[in-house]
Amino acid sequence: MHTTVLVLATASMGLIAGLFYAFSVSVMPGLRRIGDQPFVQAMGAINTAIQNLWFAVSFFGALLFTAWALVLQVSEGTPRLFTVATALILYVAVLGITFTINIPLNLELERSASAQTGGSAAARLRFEKRWVGWNHLRTLLSFAAFILLCTALVSPPQ
Repeated sequence: MHTTVLVLATASMGLIAGLFYAFSVSVMPGLRRIGDQPFVQAMGAINTAIQNLWFAVSFFGALLFTAWALVLQVSEGTPRLFTVATALILYVAVLGITFTINIPLNLELERSASAQTGGSAAARLRFEKRWVGWNHLRTLLSFAAFILLCTALVSPPQ
């Protein structure tokens, strides 16, 4: 059971790290090349599309499975305890960034676009650089958590 939970934690963390990475290296650089109004529309469409079961399973699964793996490590007192705990702390930081910065920026972009407060150019200016910078940090933190979980997965349980 320990290994199964750790595999699920690692897989879900890998999916989330990959999602943030894809935004950092392709989605946002691609969107950087289009005009302001299409940018705002595309981000709105992406933010709507990402609210689905598959995303929720990986996004919250990374938290739940990693926390469950940590509980199992604590109960066994294994050497993996520190590694899994650190991965969980890193992912909690990712969630903190997501819920306090990226999601509010998404909502602000949506409100600005619908209210036309200063137009798409102004909305994009308030959004893009800040959102991208924080996404890069989410990418690094979730990737580090993924590597830690990979390390825990291949290390001996006792």
